[in-house]
Amino acid sequence: MSLGYLIKLKILWALNDVQKIYYLIMAAVGVPLNVVTIAILSRGKCGLSKCVTRYLVAMAAADLLVVIIDLILRQIPIVYRDQFLFLLNVRICNIHAILLYAATDCSVWFTVTFTFDRFVAICCQKLKLKYCTEQTAAVVLGTVTVLSCLRNIFWYFLYTSKYWLSNSPWFCRVLSSVSRSVWTIVELMHYILTPFIPFILILLFNALTVRHILVSSTARSRLRGRSSGESPSDPEMENRRKSMIVLFVISGNFILLWVVFMVCSILRRLDYLGYSVSLPMFVPEISFMLQILSCCTNTFIYAVTQRKFREELRNGVKYPLTMVVKLIR
Repeated sequence: MSLGYLIKLKILWALNDVQKIYYLIMAAVGVPLNVVTIAILSRGKCGLSKCVTRYLVAMAAADLLVVIIDLILRQIPIVYRDQFLFLLNVRICNIHAILLYAATDCSVWFTVTFTFDRFVAICCQKLKLKYCTEQTAAVVLGTVTVLSCLRNIFWYFLYTSKYWLSNSPWFCRVLSSVSRSVWTIVELMHYILTPFIPFILILLFNALTVRHILVSSTARSRLRGRSSGESPSDPEMENRRKSMIVLFVISGNFILLWVVFMVCSILRRLDYLGYSVSLPMFVPEISFMLQILSCCTNTFIYAVTQRKFREELRNGVKYPLTMVVKLIR
């Protein structure tokens, strides 16, 4: 056994110890944060349009489901395997897989649809009036949800109902009748659709949005400078700047925290097809940790970028404290 292998193995063991604490903290934080985010945004007092609010609420709801179905019902039982051995006798793993992958797809593709909506709102003024509406947002989100559920039904027929309680490579036992090559192609296509294609679309829409904003800003600055001889504040550009900040922070957060998972998933599946790619054993585990983190960060993003969201969050914290003080008195 080589020294390099031993070092990698020790890193993996240390990471497993970290995960036991990390996942518990993420579960304790992720559920209430997403519930609070949904509650605050649903009140409609954050100064956001109803269209944007629908997308953000849907993203928070999908993240909440991922925290429950993936983190609490998969990752925690895996790292605390000895305490969850009873799951080996629970025959629902293939159903669990459908719900998990469908929730993950919704979380990812809701981010894509939100990015596209903001692209249309900023860059396509004629289409904006028809597309960027509350009704359209509801139709788009509903369609994505239905397609995500339908697309993942095939896992029911590829997995057995028995839990494997491991991330290497699947958390359910695989049907013995499914050949390795067929399984690998199916999984590779799955990870290309989520999250590889969403990565490309988000980068594309953001690049087009940035280009449009830069061109529009230059043109408006020249026009306003010529007409007024000075550089007064521009409300239109200020609104675009705020929309751009929210869009880019959410998109950047998604890309940053999902990139390791995407690379690991695709490289591992290529390895099964005969294209040998060596990855340290601990890298996929880090990718799972970052993926889970991405479902717990949007509340902080809204708090940093949205003043009214901060006010609503502050009021939400103060209200129960005020009630407690009144009861004590």
